[in-house]
Amino acid sequence: MSAMTHKTSPTGLFSALCLCLTLFAGGAAAQSIETPAREAFVYDMNTGTVLLEKNADELMSPASMSKLMTVTMVFERLKEGSLKMDDTLPVSEKAWKKGGSKMFVEVDTRVAVGDLLRGIIVQSGNDACIVVAEGLGGSEEGFADAMTTRARELGLEKSTFRNATGWPDPDHKMTARELGLLAKHIIQDFPEYYPIFAEKHFTFSEIKQGNRNPLLYKNNGADGLKTGHTEESGYGLVGSSERDGRRIILVVNGLDNAKERSRESERLMEWAFREFNNYALFKAGDVVDNARVWLGSKDLVPLTLESDLTVTLNRAARKSMTVKVVYNEPIPAPIIKGTPVAQLVVEGPEMDTVTVPLIAMEDITRPGPLKRLTSAVEYLVFGPSAN
Repeated sequence: MSAMTHKTSPTGLFSALCLCLTLFAGGAAAQSIETPAREAFVYDMNTGTVLLEKNADELMSPASMSKLMTVTMVFERLKEGSLKMDDTLPVSEKAWKKGGSKMFVEVDTRVAVGDLLRGIIVQSGNDACIVVAEGLGGSEEGFADAMTTRARELGLEKSTFRNATGWPDPDHKMTARELGLLAKHIIQDFPEYYPIFAEKHFTFSEIKQGNRNPLLYKNNGADGLKTGHTEESGYGLVGSSERDGRRIILVVNGLDNAKERSRESERLMEWAFREFNNYALFKAGDVVDNARVWLGSKDLVPLTLESDLTVTLNRAARKSMTVKVVYNEPIPAPIIKGTPVAQLVVEGPEMDTVTVPLIAMEDITRPGPLKRLTSAVEYLVFGPSAN
């Protein structure tokens, strides 16, 4: 790691401290990857870094991938305590007759919520979705409206739901990015229920069905989430894998067949783990730099971060990453501990610039009039080196 260099503008009022991190790695920077998916979104959940996006904000038919929102509505009721896994919901004729993928519920029976969740997640049961929608929302239409309202509250500004199943409807739309963000919400906020997504089989009514997620059958750390397919949408997948504490979320859609979906989702997941890595730069409480103070009880104030800083960077390009501490010099006293007084700027090829506030680690008071006068004279005569 090279030493810091101090650059001062001609006015003496601005400084930028550049810390060039030489993280040695051989080889050229990796090229952007191409994908036959019509829409794609690959995301490092730990750092919030987007690794790949292709038409990620275009509205698309999500098919059964939109069942993630149906499941989210159930998870939230379970978490708040208004619903329990062993509660039962009635099966209507509409649910029983629904076509497409099914968990094979029987009309005029009641099914436990835990079984319905597995029927949706593992078996992609349209019938199970309607049982949930009618049981919790009164009707599938009312439940779909509630899904859209909740999606807006979660920040999914483009997603609109017209049913609980993902059944083709011209107004039932999501984006690849918002599917990825919904997956993040499920993984982060419902750790007690998320393991259901990793279950490979579920048996109901003496019918055993396998999970359609192809990533679960490979030794790659995959543990979710949901496939989708209609004639309009093509073949899609929302997937997630975790390796050594690092989690990648992937969304693909518009692929030609199930085989291509399996192959492409595995290829993109391997690429994300192979070509990128997370680099811990600073921990909360580390002294990142000492900033000069103007007319204070101390000449320097140490700067730190409120939380740990880790960045995702292409492995081959990491040696070109730079970190700069930027602030107006000198910082006038008084300074209150915990106040943002500078910025940490991280830049590098093939990455978005990261800007994080730096806070003062100490209180710096203003000294008496004599000390302030002496410091001001020294600064005017000798410049910032005397302060």
